Amino acid sequence: MTTCPRSSSARTSSLTTSAPDGEVPFVGLTGGLGAGKSTALAALERLGAATISTDAVVHELYSDGAVIAAVTGRWGHDVAPGGIVDRSAVARRAFAAAQEREWLEQLLWPLVGRRVWEWRKALDERDPPPRAAVVETPLLFEGGLEAGYDATIAVIADEDVRAARAAARRHHAVDERSARQLSQEEKAARATYVVTNSGTVDELEAELSAVLDKLDPT
Repeated sequence: MTTCPRSSSARTSSLTTSAPDGEVPFVGLTGGLGAGKSTALAALERLGAATISTDAVVHELYSDGAVIAAVTGRWGHDVAPGGIVDRSAVARRAFAAAQEREWLEQLLWPLVGRRVWEWRKALDERDPPPRAAVVETPLLFEGGLEAGYDATIAVIADEDVRAARAAARRHHAVDERSARQLSQEEKAARATYVVTNSGTVDELEAELSAVLDKLDPT
């Protein structure tokens, strides 16, 4: 398992690995399907970082009445039987055609961005402050979002490990989701730090602790 700094692309060349004095380092965490992003996020929280998952925020948003009304208005009440959104049904509709996926993204992502911004602002009031504020964002580089962070971490794993994890989690529309993502090699090339997650959780946690030390060497 290795952790190594990488050179940034032109879009991220202005990023630094520490925030200005008095601010918590703001970090984007990404990786391909089955790389272990959620495991890494949990490990970072144990290590003293504040964490949030954009996927978890989306899950919460599916309880919002306005979002429920929007998706049922678009795809019918079959996607929310009994008023509860069936994420599997939504995924099938959204990944059936590019325009459907784009519609869903335009509905959700402004709401996700607002939620993350509010979460980040609230961290300034914490005493002591967290070691970092880490946002798990699967399409971090694909969406051109890296410029908003002080640093980025890409989680990668051996292909056979990724495939086994993805199968175990029964990701919906795996081929379509993979097609939308950069290869993990490209994610690694763009990230500030790369963590290879093909070993144990303890090994992963040790590598991520080293990353946090680099973000805040004090």
